[in-house]
Parts: sequence; structure tokens; C-alpha cells
Amino acid sequence: MIHIVPLRLIGALLALAPLVARADDAALCAAPPGGVPILAPLEHLATRLSNDGPLTIVAFGSSSTSGIGASSPDLNYPTQLQVDLRRVFPTREVSVINHGIAGEDAPEELARLQRDVVALHPDLAIWQVGTNAVLRRDDLNADGEWMREGVELLKHSGIDVVLMDLQYAPRVLERHAYPEMEELVANTAVEEHVGLFRRFALMRYWQSRHAPDAPAMVGGDGLHMTDTGYGCLAADLAASLVANWRAETKLAQRAHTAADSVAGLQAHSAATPGGPRLGIEMRRNDAMPFN
Repeated sequence: MIHIVPLRLIGALLALAPLVARADDAALCAAPPGGVPILAPLEHLATRLSNDGPLTIVAFGSSSTSGIGASSPDLNYPTQLQVDLRRVFPTREVSVINHGIAGEDAPEELARLQRDVVALHPDLAIWQVGTNAVLRRDDLNADGEWMREGVELLKHSGIDVVLMDLQYAPRVLERHAYPEMEELVANTAVEEHVGLFRRFALMRYWQSRHAPDAPAMVGGDGLHMTDTGYGCLAADLAASLVANWRAETKLAQRAHTAADSVAGLQAHSAATPGGPRLGIEMRRNDAMPFN
């Protein structure tokens, strides 16, 4: 059977290549083999993109979201993410709203979640969380509950969620609790069935690959990202979101094809009641690509 790929999917695939164009060297932003996958299905995002509807994303968090360390507001990661996604989807209305406030921790962010995210009715919320907690305390017992409460509010409000974990930076690595926080964010995403963007692992990968004279991803304060770091973060996050949409589109196409195949077999069975049942069952199994 010949499968026709929608033109919008072809266009998105062709547009993936220049996502790292903001960095002088594309290798600077290279992700690990296989990329930085967001595994949980982002159903609202997929629906918007597949139906050519307007897409609204709220970037929520602290200084990494507000853009401390960037030389211009245009170079924070949410603004650059919007540019990258509009490049991939030039006919769509894509808005990335920046609601990062420098210095905030999970309790403060949870307190304004309704006002700054839910009230805007976005399709997707990207919650950058964990760094300030690690910088301020070693006891993270309450942080998991704060994250779960926030994620559940977003989910119950019909919003897709991606959790972005802490940055790989010298001042973070000095703190004893950073491995626990990395695991806590990941476990929360798994338990709540929401997306996870592993910024910490991505930045560690950059660090392991870059030459000593490569542009710095973290600034001189040992904590906040640079223009290059924010640009690469936006590029790799955009690629991960597009890849998630592609995966959801393929699954939907396969499910549609399987349903058509089963419907055809049922019609054939009804028309030929004396036909061989074994052959029909075998063809039905072959038609189901999930087995």
C-alpha cells in the first residue's frame, strides 16, 4: 500500500535542518545521537500543528526562562524558540510567551501558575524547574510535591506539559543535591505522564564535545547561559518538539490505516460468510502495526 505523506509534514522535515543556524557552527548545538527525545505524547500540540491551527506555548520558570545572561531580550530561549518554530511552520501562528521570573523557586512559581499559565489557555507549558532549589537547599523532600501539584493543575486544565530540568553549570555542580533534583524532575515527568526535556544531560554532552576555544554556553557567573547557550537550547528544544509531533502524526496515520484495514476485512467477512476464518484472522493481525 502506498502512503501519501502530507505536504505540511514534508515541509516540516525540510525546515528542521536550519534550526541551529543561530550558532556560528552547527556542531556547537549538536545533541547526542538520537537527539533529546520528549517521549510523552503532546496531544494538544500535535492537534494544533496537524490541523494548521494557531499554537500557543508558555515558557514558565526562573532566570533561565526570563533570559538572565543574554545580551538582549531577543536572545533568551523562549524568543529564539518562537523564531525556530515559525521557521519550521511558516504558515502557522506560533506564539511563545515568556513568563520566567528570575530568582523564583517552585513554591513561588506554583503560586502564580493559574494567573501566568492556565489563564492564558496555552496548548503547551514548558516548566523550567529545579535549579534554584538546588542552589538554596539540600533537602528536596517538598519539591516533588510542588512539582506534582503544578503539573496536575496544568493537565487538568487541558494543557500539555514539558518539564525542563536544571542547567549543567559550575555553580550547580558545586551543590550536593543536583543529582537528586535531576532524578526528581525525571521521575515526576514519568509518574505524571508528561514530557521531559533533559537540559542537564544535553549541556553536559555539549561540554564533553566542545573544544577549549569554543563559544561558552555558560557565562562568567558560572550559572546563567550565554547567547550561544540559549540559542542552542532553543534549537534543540524546537527539534525535540517537532520530532514529538512527527511521532504522533505517524502513530495517528498508522492507527487510521489499521482501522481502515480492519473495516475492509470485516466487510469482506460479511460478504463471504463461508470464507476461511484463519486467513481473515491472519490478515487482520498483519494489518495491525502495533503488534
